Amino acid sequence: MTGMVEIKTGNRIRKKQKLWLKIIGGLLGALVLFMGILFIVNVISNGVEKKKIEPYGQYVNVDGKKMNVFIQGSGEQTIVLLPGQGTPSPVLDFKLLIDELSPEYKVVAIEPFGYGLSDETEKVRTTENIVSEVHEAVQQLGIDRYVLMGHSITGLYGVSYVNSYPDEVLAFVGIDSSVPNQTGMDVKLPLKSMQFLQKSGLMRLLQKVSEDPYESLAFDEYTKEQMRLISNQVATNPTMMNELRHLGTNFKNGEQLTYPNDLPVLLFVQSNNENNEQWVPLHEAQVKQSAQGKMIPMEGSHYLHHTKFKEIAGAFKAYMKQIQPFK
Repeated sequence: MTGMVEIKTGNRIRKKQKLWLKIIGGLLGALVLFMGILFIVNVISNGVEKKKIEPYGQYVNVDGKKMNVFIQGSGEQTIVLLPGQGTPSPVLDFKLLIDELSPEYKVVAIEPFGYGLSDETEKVRTTENIVSEVHEAVQQLGIDRYVLMGHSITGLYGVSYVNSYPDEVLAFVGIDSSVPNQTGMDVKLPLKSMQFLQKSGLMRLLQKVSEDPYESLAFDEYTKEQMRLISNQVATNPTMMNELRHLGTNFKNGEQLTYPNDLPVLLFVQSNNENNEQWVPLHEAQVKQSAQGKMIPMEGSHYLHHTKFKEIAGAFKAYMKQIQPFK
């Protein structure tokens, strides 16, 4: 009798095990099918969207590749505008600010390799290479005196740039720009996970169900759509990933860099940065490196130029009138 009970109990256990195996197998199969559909949809969508991107700007030849630049305005003084790290379309991202500056200045927005409509490159993304390539683009355009203005990571690249080409740069203007000696830049980034999200189509799905980051901004609908299209094309491309891979090293190598004392420096700084209590003090210390340094705190997101473009343009114009004659 005991044997019969044990046999029945064993049969029930095996049936339950088979049932659970079927359930798990079904779930895994459904997941594989779901990921497969996501991947195919993403590939097809990328192909369709690529054809919807409308060119802007012009190409200059740098290191045998095409770098996209956009020029607006015809003022006597020139502003060379550089993006924050990973900005998909620098030209369109700066559009609101460019429109405010271009009535009085010639604004030249540069899309480094891997960004916007520029080619990718296999050259290592060190500060030296990036700065050299941007400078080559400026030279190709025949510009020899200009204000260097930029967002975020330009604070790191820019301080190297102005020290490399002191006879060309009239002033440096940072828009919540990085500081070479800021802490926490040696963190290991999940680059493979970022690439997986993009290539698998999961990032596209997340964007569909997430709040539109451009919805409340003053960009027209056409510009918003173009930025989305370009973002899906260039995000996590090998050039951008290489730049992120060298982020910590670039900061480490540049942590002792300072602005020349005779270079006018104007920094617009996010005053409500909750992630870094030293953000404002770091920039206060930076402007003291310049005999004509000035810091303007602004409440807003890291992308201050998305919401404070009028204020930035107005304060910049006023600053340019106040500073002493250029060297």
